[in-house]
Amino acid sequence: MKTNYNIEREKLHLPEYGRHIQDMVSELVAIEDRKERNLRAKALVAIMANIQSASSGTPDFERKLWDHLFIMSDFQLDVDSPYPRPTATTIMPPPHRMEYPTGRIAMKHYGRNVRNVIRSLERLKDQQTVDAVVYNLARYMRTKSFEYNQEHPDNAVIIRDIKRMADFDIAVDEEAITLIKSNYRMGYSNYQKRGSFQKKNNKMQKNHRRSGYSK
Repeated sequence: MKTNYNIEREKLHLPEYGRHIQDMVSELVAIEDRKERNLRAKALVAIMANIQSASSGTPDFERKLWDHLFIMSDFQLDVDSPYPRPTATTIMPPPHRMEYPTGRIAMKHYGRNVRNVIRSLERLKDQQTVDAVVYNLARYMRTKSFEYNQEHPDNAVIIRDIKRMADFDIAVDEEAITLIKSNYRMGYSNYQKRGSFQKKNNKMQKNHRRSGYSK
């Protein structure tokens, strides 16, 4: 008995149309008579429209069917389409290469954007606005420093880091930043949670034994 596994068959470029439509497209490509090929291509597009009837109300529905016909032929089909003939590049254009940032981040635990915001303050002339932005940044920097170091930073360190990132070009209200207090608390780790649960469980068992309920 001859086996017929899918892995040995021709690749389905668009599985939603099924194996039979893919076979019809392959036979269409092999037809030598161009006139006959054009007639069968139109008939095949009509069949594909019936299969995708649920999407018939979408814009450019017929053009999408012709595009699918060329895709299933691996762009080898040569017929007179009523629409511009697509290519692999026009259907799936290669992505543009994204430039990876290469600039060095002096203080990684704060992030690049903190330094960018601080440097943008050099163009502001309203000192009140500068103080407000710096104050909010200082609070944010305290939070990020806590996440990175697992301890509350000294406000003097935050002031020093702001000045360094600003290249000492902006005035900093050190008194306001010095008064900042952090409400950021470190949550319990899973190990601490398990330990707390175990202590509570041991205490309950001990109380049961004292009360005479234990077996």
